[in-house]
Amino acid sequence: MTPSPHPARTSPTHGYLPGPMYRFSKRLFDIVAALFLLVVMGVPMLVLAALIRGTSRGPALYWSDRVGMGNHIFRMPKFRSMRVDAPQLATHLFEKPDLYLTPIGGFLRRSSLDELPQLFSILKGDISFVGPRPALFNQDDLVALRTEMGIQNLIPGLTGWAQVNGRDTIPIPHKVELDAWYLEHCSFWLDIRILFMTVFKVMRTEDISH
Repeated sequence: MTPSPHPARTSPTHGYLPGPMYRFSKRLFDIVAALFLLVVMGVPMLVLAALIRGTSRGPALYWSDRVGMGNHIFRMPKFRSMRVDAPQLATHLFEKPDLYLTPIGGFLRRSSLDELPQLFSILKGDISFVGPRPALFNQDDLVALRTEMGIQNLIPGLTGWAQVNGRDTIPIPHKVELDAWYLEHCSFWLDIRILFMTVFKVMRTEDISH
């Protein structure tokens, strides 16, 4: 049965936890795939870091406080795509986000190359390749809705079911419904499908508002 990208409102799943075999296979895949990508992308990442430092004031990496599994706060790196004086807000809350982008920030976001440093977060175990995107520490509305649905039981992800079905274009309540559907249906093969869908969307730069 093909999963629907627009599920009906899902009932809370506070007590649900993915099974041990799924968690083991997911973690093994994360480690192997992250190490492989770091080897392949190591030189391009160094080039990107140099370009960021050379075209705007500030460090190459931007660290943000994110909400992880169990609603614990962790620090997540991204290649910096915005000026150092940009406020710490979710991108959809900026009135004029282009005013804060660095000279190559738009390219980094459209290509999703700004996410590459999160491979280290995957190795550390803060996030997985697939899971709900970690909320910013100050996104209280998103965190509260996810907690109502039990989504804090999942490790956050580099990409997720909500991201391949809307990304920046869907409102928070619907995003949480998609996350809750993933919580109830997560499996190794669904994760693989989401990764393939993510690659396709990144290549087409779909559903990115800025």
